[in-house]
Parts: sequence; structure tokens; C-alpha cells
Amino acid sequence: MKKYNILSISVLTFLILASCAPKVAEGYDSEKGYVGNISISGAFALYPLAVLWAEDFKKENPHVRFNISAGGAGKGIADVLSNMVDIGLVSRDLHDQELEKGAYPLVVAHDAVLATINTAHPNYSLLMERGLSQEELKGIFLTQAYKKWSDIDSRFVEEPIQVYVRSDAAGAAETWAKFFHASQEDLKGIGIFGDPGLAQAIKDQALAIGFNNVNYVYDLKSKHYSEGISALPIDLNADGKLSPDEDFYDSIDLLTQAIAEKRYPAPPARELMFVIRKDKQTKLLEAFIAFVWQEKEQAYLLENGYVPIQREYLPEALQKLKARD
Repeated sequence: MKKYNILSISVLTFLILASCAPKVAEGYDSEKGYVGNISISGAFALYPLAVLWAEDFKKENPHVRFNISAGGAGKGIADVLSNMVDIGLVSRDLHDQELEKGAYPLVVAHDAVLATINTAHPNYSLLMERGLSQEELKGIFLTQAYKKWSDIDSRFVEEPIQVYVRSDAAGAAETWAKFFHASQEDLKGIGIFGDPGLAQAIKDQALAIGFNNVNYVYDLKSKHYSEGISALPIDLNADGKLSPDEDFYDSIDLLTQAIAEKRYPAPPARELMFVIRKDKQTKLLEAFIAFVWQEKEQAYLLENGYVPIQREYLPEALQKLKARD
């Protein structure tokens, strides 16, 4: 199977930004097939997949144009509800008010949010052996009970913890906060825009801690950590050490297997969704969504750091798509 390094696709250069994108034109021509435009915006986590799926769909339907941009899950929701785009890319649970306004979620993949640290951290080896528990992470990101690394463990350096969070309305941040039974607004730290920006902030500061989507932590070619950044393991049973059944971070393959087997907790494991409007149903839009659920398109996911949806979910999903009006 052909392997795609989908993060090499530029966020800025995939056709036209969705802020000026045309809407879907219903269109099935007996000679040309599907004809029209699909505009998409939203979560950084789902953006690379959306681009890959759009490229594949265009190979079979050359008269369809896509306009795709990444700007966070909050932007995706806002854009689809205001009719600026046809599909919002969303990486968090929908709020009741969003559902009431007509947002309609369709799961297309699974992934996870990871705690991240710099590989140059002076206690890196110990952190990888020990991990941090949910309560310890809560004390960093939420309650600020820990100001210095040594406040967590006397073996750690007596230096301030540099905490980074997302400044934009983000599915990753909402999902990470939900791990502590909180919301994004409750997270404490220096706000950084976007997943790429947050990953870079971690790489630039040896004493940093943050959180990122899987594909901004691992290199898809080597299957191991990208240079300068690492996942920070979660000590699930809070016993102060990483046991074998908690140790699945060394490669992206081990991690995605743990997510699929539900050994990595949810949250911060999560569903990735296309969100459309209930009142917006076209043959073209339905065809594209059904296309991404095909086995061939779902097969790209594991090798690119995502987890496919379960095959038994598909008949129900297709019925849900067609019955939404």
C-alpha cells in the first residue's frame, strides 16, 4: 500500500482558503459525474486527512473542486454553522447549543491528544520511566499545584515548569481539559496558536510541557518521535512508575494500537468528525462523505497515525447520513 506523509502538505497552500470558498453545488452530470465545489475548514488534527481524501476523490471526480483550510475545531464549527463552509473539521464533542443550531456530526476517524515534553529536558529519562499521573498532570495544567518540576518529584530539577496551552478554540485543548473534567477555558499556561505552533514551543524550551495531536509528535517516516519533542507517558494507575501495560509510546504503531484497543484513555483519545448542517444535503456532499468511509480510504489511517472507524459502524453511519433530513 502506498504510504503518505500527509503532514508534508502545507496548511497554507491547498487551493483557496475557505474564507472565500464557494459552497457545494449539487451536481451530478450523466456525462461528467459529480460537478461542484466543497469547502472545508477546522481542526488541525483532521486537516491532513481531509486533504488526502480530497485528492483521492478528485482522481475519480475531476470536475469537483475543494477549498480546505486549518484553523482549529472552533473555527470549523463556526464556519459550518454560519454557512461559510460545507464541512467543519471537528476534534471534540459538540456542545448542546451547536447541535441545537443544526450541527450534524459524522465520525470519520479516531486519534488522541498526548502530553508533550522536550527531549532535552534534564530529567527526560526519568520522566519516560516514571510518567505522570492524571492527578499530577491536573496539578500542572489546571490547579497549578506544581510550580516547579521538583514539586512533583524531588528527583526532578528545581526549575519552573513552562506550561503551554492553546490560544485558539481547539479540539485538542477541549479534549485535554476533558481528561481533567474541565473545559479549555480552565487550562492554565502560555497560549500558543495552533498545533504546529504549540509543538514548536515545546521544541524551543527544554523545561516545557504541553499537549499535541499524535501527528505533531511522531515522524511518520521513522514512526518514532519527531526531533526535539516527545510524548510524556501517562501513569494510568498512579503508582509512580510506568508498567509494561502502560508503556506504548516508543512508536506511533504501538500508540495507535493502544488507542484502538482502548488501553489509552478516552479522553484524551477521541473521535474526529466531519460536521455538516442538517438542512444542507446534496448528492455531492453525501458522495464525498461516503467516499471517506470506504475501506481503501480508511486504510490510510493507521500508517499515518490515526485509527480507522470500526467496519460495523459503517452501515449505521451511511444510514445516518442519508436520513438526516
